[in-house]
Amino acid sequence: MALDGIRMPDGCYADGTWELKMHVTDLNRDVSLRVTGEIHIGGVMLKLVEKLDVKKDWSDHALWWEKKKTWLLKTHWTLDKYGIQADARLLFSPQHKLLRLQLPNMKHMRVKVNFSDRVFKAVSDICKTFNIRHPEELSLLRKPRDPKKKKKKLEEAEEEALELEGPLLTPGSGSIYSSPGLYSKTMTPTYDSRDGSPLSPTTAWFGDSPLSEGNPSILAVSQPITSPDILVKMYKPQSLLDKAKINQGWLDSSRSLMEQDVKENEVLLLRFKYHSFFDLNPKYDAIRVNQLYEQAKWAILLEEIECTEEEMMMFAALQYHINKLSIMSSDNHMNNSEKEVDEVDAALSDLEITLEGGKTSNTLGDITSIPELADYVKVFKPKKLTLKGYKQYWCTFKDITISCYKSREEAHGTPAHQMNLRGCEVTPDVNISGQKFNIKLLIPVADGMNEIWLRCDAEKQYAQWMAACRLASKGKTMADSSYNLEVQNILSFLKMQHMNPDPQIIEPITIDINPECLVSPRYLKKYKNKQPGFVRDLISARILEAHQNVAQMSLIEAKMRFIQAWQSLPEFGITHFLAKFQGGKKDELIGITYNRLIRMDASTGDAIKTWRFSNMKQWNVNWEIKMVTVEFADEPSLAFICAEVDCKVVHEFIGGYIFLSTRAKDQNESLDEEMFYKLTSGWV
Repeated sequence: MALDGIRMPDGCYADGTWELKMHVTDLNRDVSLRVTGEIHIGGVMLKLVEKLDVKKDWSDHALWWEKKKTWLLKTHWTLDKYGIQADARLLFSPQHKLLRLQLPNMKHMRVKVNFSDRVFKAVSDICKTFNIRHPEELSLLRKPRDPKKKKKKLEEAEEEALELEGPLLTPGSGSIYSSPGLYSKTMTPTYDSRDGSPLSPTTAWFGDSPLSEGNPSILAVSQPITSPDILVKMYKPQSLLDKAKINQGWLDSSRSLMEQDVKENEVLLLRFKYHSFFDLNPKYDAIRVNQLYEQAKWAILLEEIECTEEEMMMFAALQYHINKLSIMSSDNHMNNSEKEVDEVDAALSDLEITLEGGKTSNTLGDITSIPELADYVKVFKPKKLTLKGYKQYWCTFKDITISCYKSREEAHGTPAHQMNLRGCEVTPDVNISGQKFNIKLLIPVADGMNEIWLRCDAEKQYAQWMAACRLASKGKTMADSSYNLEVQNILSFLKMQHMNPDPQIIEPITIDINPECLVSPRYLKKYKNKQPGFVRDLISARILEAHQNVAQMSLIEAKMRFIQAWQSLPEFGITHFLAKFQGGKKDELIGITYNRLIRMDASTGDAIKTWRFSNMKQWNVNWEIKMVTVEFADEPSLAFICAEVDCKVVHEFIGGYIFLSTRAKDQNESLDEEMFYKLTSGWV
């Protein structure tokens, strides 16, 4: 008597087989197979395809275990090894699915992405498709919910998405730097003849896709905001806590999209996650530069980062200039020659953006002594219940230390005050029209931070002292090769904020420049009691006045200047998370930047204490209680519990910045994915 058809009480058959339930998503069919625990995953898929008997390319399909939220990609593993039993339900589904991506320029694209790859690899493939170098700087973010608005259909608020299904997003496509369309040290830069800006070879790279020469403006050319209603409808964080909530949405780079409940056709935001832009070179990075400019532009317009009114007018003038040149470029109204390209190159040599990852030069020349600063500077130390103002001192800046003397004649004696700036927070407080050039210093001490204000008399003095303070906070002196460049960048930033006193060269106000689309709503509210027409004319006049400082810039230089000015803002690059510190009684903020951790007051944003990565020995995570502990070389350890956010997100930011700091221009262009996972995943 045959026993293979007799079913036992536990659901198994007498011959040792059992029924494995599967759902084929493409066909919307449920299928059962008789299997044993010794059959391998590849054999299960083979039996399934044979049973379906449907002529179709199944090569992109894989099995997904719903209950465990895991892909069964190790096809040589058996069901027993995976722990799959008769109560399991598996999905047989394509690994590549459509995703709706919102790019930094707020445009939406439908891209086929591998839902079984880790997010880090998926983002690398997306960036390869878009010809964006250094994909390690970007990641995917869930769209923040506006609590004031009711949930609406996505299609109501979004424009029609462009579909992108290129041959590049296929399994096993190789290294992200293996294509000839991406930068190598022997690559010859190509320039777009329509605007003279260096442009990546999109035609060769994208082929017949929508991103080729037929429509390059999608990614490489900025498109103006056409209506102020667009700004009004978009979510604007109202507080630091709102900003912290947005950062809860970063996806885990070491897990796949499917593991994180991302659905097909879901909207995700592609953004520059780490504010450390390595080797930003417009000769090869036209698309990367434009998307960075767009992310900076929207951050300012949506008030995600604070700036002064003078700075806002400067940003508006640069936007207006970029919009004008972009429209002229797309209409073929510009006739640029190789001479202009050379001028762009020369200008960009002064605009090299170097955060912690890049160096401007490998040699310091013949320096036998470290440069010093010595000048009269006004110093103020705020205290409670004090009315005393700034007091003038003769100050010397040597190495990373400022010494204050009552007079120049006493400079060889004992200083009245002395400040070591290593690890301090440096914040500008500048008003060009009011001739105010202040530097706010928060200097680490045993029980927190000492606040000191320096007031300079003129722009040049301010630029020199501010540059020296910024370097000293990182433990660097004025002998560092980046000092002179930093001084020039600060002077350039100040110059762009000047108001031009000569009204004769200002364009007529009859030109409608849409000022409501160039400044954040906050600056429009200042004039809410005025007539709308008067307000438009007033702000337009200020923007056109500021435009005189940037009117001679080329398109690519204007974008680079905008990015550089964004980087100069005090709040640039700080990612906020709500946290409760060990020993603290209330929720505070932990701010993470490319080189330090900052304990911050949740209501004011003031820095309470700063810890530099360069002084860090190690960091650990207790996953059960969501506590992050950081140990330092010569100060007490730091411990905090992540509130309202998975501590994995915070852990990944710290490890990610450490990973980015290891990059060097003389390294191979390939990414060390395993090193990234070791530093960021915690358990892989």
